[in-house]
Amino acid sequence: MDLDTLNWLQSPPGQTLLAELALRPLTDADMLGELTRLRRHFPPDLARAALELARLRHRASTKFAAAERMFFTREALEQSSAALVAEHRATRLAPYGQVADLCCGVGGDALALAAGGAEVQAVDRDPVRLAMVAANAAALGLAERVHPHLRDLLHEPPPPAAALFCDPGRRAGGRRRFAVEEYEPPLSHILSWQRQTPALAVKLAPGVDLASLPAHAEVEFVSLHGELKEALLWCGPLAQVERRATLLDASGRVAMLAQPATPSPTPAIMPPLAYLYEPDPAVIRAGLVAELAAQLGAAQLDPQIAYLSAAHLQHTPFARVWPIQNWQPFNLKRLRASLRELAAGPVTVKKRGSPLDTDSLARQLSGDGPNPLVVVLTRHHDAPIMLICGPPLHKESPTHAE
Repeated sequence: MDLDTLNWLQSPPGQTLLAELALRPLTDADMLGELTRLRRHFPPDLARAALELARLRHRASTKFAAAERMFFTREALEQSSAALVAEHRATRLAPYGQVADLCCGVGGDALALAAGGAEVQAVDRDPVRLAMVAANAAALGLAERVHPHLRDLLHEPPPPAAALFCDPGRRAGGRRRFAVEEYEPPLSHILSWQRQTPALAVKLAPGVDLASLPAHAEVEFVSLHGELKEALLWCGPLAQVERRATLLDASGRVAMLAQPATPSPTPAIMPPLAYLYEPDPAVIRAGLVAELAAQLGAAQLDPQIAYLSAAHLQHTPFARVWPIQNWQPFNLKRLRASLRELAAGPVTVKKRGSPLDTDSLARQLSGDGPNPLVVVLTRHHDAPIMLICGPPLHKESPTHAE
């Protein structure tokens, strides 16, 4: 998409076409017919751009509540944070009053910061993306707080601001960049901006190599609906703890588990007890399984696997929990017999530390009985075991307490 095309999409004819496309089915099977239909009335490049934006808006609805009014490119949408994640981040940055959103893309974070009351200097080197930031801010009534700047941050410094947030490019030619020095800009270049503005936050890939990150900074892992979304590096006065796991739910509620000043001891290794806990991926990635085990009074099944078990039930936002009905060393014949004795109906198979195909095994093990069951394949003292559990118990909603 170029600037002329974007301007046309914002014009009355473009807006009318986009409103019409929003009401039409736009599956892969529909695309050729839709494109042929539109080309009878519009130039091919405008028809194609409108159709692409309509599909991107539909896809973006899982990230942005106002997606039907926003403008995207495919790559920028893929890199954008979900609105709930951006809003969470804005709660820590917005109090600084003026924040520079660097490598702002189509403006997901700039919009969240502006909605939280901050004045936002939105910086990108791509004029089309920067024009989309302005269009999106206008569409959401935030234009007065979002100030676009066309700037190449590899060669120019960030604009003056009380705090900086950077979401560096982590893709090139469709390939993900995993090493922080392959980011665009590289992390070392981003960190150099602290000489001008000490309060700096950087969005990272959730699989980032922790050894590549600076000391004396906070690393926060964020999950949304139980899915690990991203990592954040908080530097200077923004750093509060060494590691943090943050869980968000659909209502925007937050639960945080932070590394204490004195880390909890390594959990004891014990056989399965009455309840099985699977920590949220943000907890695992932040290295806070021991802290969660201490909260739950739980032991670990194996030192290399994050499953925990406890004799008593404690509801927690930081883990899913299943009641354990029985467990034994892995033996497929005995597993089938135990499931028959328990009048198994549909069987779900989970695994950690097992090479077996869970989908195939679930189909083989499911029975005609009334009881839905969960089979967990894992290890205890490095030996394969199997647990038969009831359905997962209610997971406590996140709260704002840490």
